[in-house]
Amino acid sequence: MELSERKRQILKVVVEDYIRTAEPVGSKAIATEMGGSVSSATIRNELSDLTELGYLEQPHTSAGRIPSPKGYRPYVNELMEEQRLSLAETEKINQSLQLKMEELDRLLVQAGRAVSALVRYPAYIAASRKTELTVRRFELLAVDEWNSILVMMTSDSRVKSQLLRTQLKVEPTDLPVAANLLNSHFTGADPGGMSQRLMNVADQVSPQLFLLLSQAVSCAADALEEAGQREIVTAGASRLLKLPEFRDADKAHELMSFLADSKEELPMPERRPMEILIGPENVKEALKDTSVVVASYDIGDDMRGLIGVVGPTRMDYAAVAARLSGFAEGLTRLFGKQEELPPKEERK
Repeated sequence: MELSERKRQILKVVVEDYIRTAEPVGSKAIATEMGGSVSSATIRNELSDLTELGYLEQPHTSAGRIPSPKGYRPYVNELMEEQRLSLAETEKINQSLQLKMEELDRLLVQAGRAVSALVRYPAYIAASRKTELTVRRFELLAVDEWNSILVMMTSDSRVKSQLLRTQLKVEPTDLPVAANLLNSHFTGADPGGMSQRLMNVADQVSPQLFLLLSQAVSCAADALEEAGQREIVTAGASRLLKLPEFRDADKAHELMSFLADSKEELPMPERRPMEILIGPENVKEALKDTSVVVASYDIGDDMRGLIGVVGPTRMDYAAVAARLSGFAEGLTRLFGKQEELPPKEERK
């Protein structure tokens, strides 16, 4: 049965009042909440109907009503109003996420050093996303006629905010219009797709609105690109100097410089759990006389990691591969993807 608009509004008042007070809600409280537009007698009749239909329950004969599980469903699906995060809440979320990322950074540094010490070759470790980030939701909060705050929730449920300063005055009525356009045209798009969509709406909006959209899209694209950057840590580059293959100072310096300045170009296999690249199989010139062994691990939250070793082509591949696999499995467990440690082998 389709609920009338009045029944829907009464149900909404009951649910929200009960959420707030945890006490049954009576007709007098509902009448007050509705501003006296509906009489208490009419409200009692509607409450009786909603109870018979299973949307409300009456704990005691003389008590008011409380929502049933069935009553919460239309409230959640249709009646509740979307709430915006306050600036303080947004800042708190951002601080919490920043702490998590700092913890990850520290862990990557420690793991890179540990791997390098174990295999006695330079090591690198990285964390990246399995899928490209997009914006799931936009909000625009007014500050004054020249400034507003862009709030974005990304596809990994992180919240980012940015102050927008416009060269033209923005009318208060422009903000909800701009937010609707951002949510209808720019969610789910990568930075390149956002730019194309911006051009598609250019002739449909006023200059002031287009300027606001342009700044919002630019901020969103920058935020996505920054968040999607692969974090790479290298460790143990100086170990090259102890290897016979790198007694030539120029050769050692070239590879050490590559590890320090061009680490983003280190091999990053996307599919296999482990990959071994030998000598010329490495694309980069600086790696042509080396071998690279890379293993992947699962961080969770749509992120994966890679841990690799760079050494001479005469490296003990079996030993390096086994140790890297052990590290990768350990990191996966550390991030909560496996609950049990593998059984220890019995000494013979």
